[in-house]
Amino acid sequence: MLRRSHFNGSIDGGGELGGSAIGAPSAAPPRPSRRWQIDPAMTFTRGVLSLTTAVLLLAVVAACGSDPDPDGAPSTSPSITSSPSTTSSTPATPKEQAGADASAATVLYYATIDELRQDATAPLSRLDSVAVGTQLSAQEKFLTNQRDGGLLQVGDTKVIETKVQSISLDNSDPASGRVPTVTIDVCWDVSNADLMDSSGESVVAADRADRGWTRLTVANYSWDSEPENGWRVAGGEDLEKKPCDG
Repeated sequence: MLRRSHFNGSIDGGGELGGSAIGAPSAAPPRPSRRWQIDPAMTFTRGVLSLTTAVLLLAVVAACGSDPDPDGAPSTSPSITSSPSTTSSTPATPKEQAGADASAATVLYYATIDELRQDATAPLSRLDSVAVGTQLSAQEKFLTNQRDGGLLQVGDTKVIETKVQSISLDNSDPASGRVPTVTIDVCWDVSNADLMDSSGESVVAADRADRGWTRLTVANYSWDSEPENGWRVAGGEDLEKKPCDG
């Protein structure tokens, strides 16, 4: 079951967003390169992608010295040989890499939304680097209304966990919205975030959920030129399910 969001950065302030309805957006500026390697489970915890660490094992063989030479000549100790083992990792498949890149894009999305809500002078054009289509329009409208109302966010949204649900690399018709997409469930925590009015009073409802899940659709309209860096959040809806542990 899906519900509308209030403070988690999915569809606040406007527009019904569907996970499959993605329109053709205007061109978005490139972002700095960000490449991730992931584990096969496609699960990312606390906004940090899980990486397999290669551990080098150093085997040291030390031999004892020989008995003293009867003539008093100093003995010679044998050399110590080090034989480090080597490890190899399997390269990520195109779908795995897409899932990792899209998941990293969702973490950047929440961080950017936070910064724009906390600083009324920050240019809304920064949204172009993290959102596209309907989601971009909704966030532009929400942030404009927030600023016009003298509201300011204090504190940050924490991304606790991201789970890739589906991946499509179909790029057959970008003009009509048929582009590579990744569906990702994001568990967020806003217990340390508040929305204040100009007098410093909180305008957040007392019964607001501090933690929950949002399903985001992340699309890449620049797949041919930016398969890693072109991911943008294109839509999102909240999920009615038990919040994750954190």
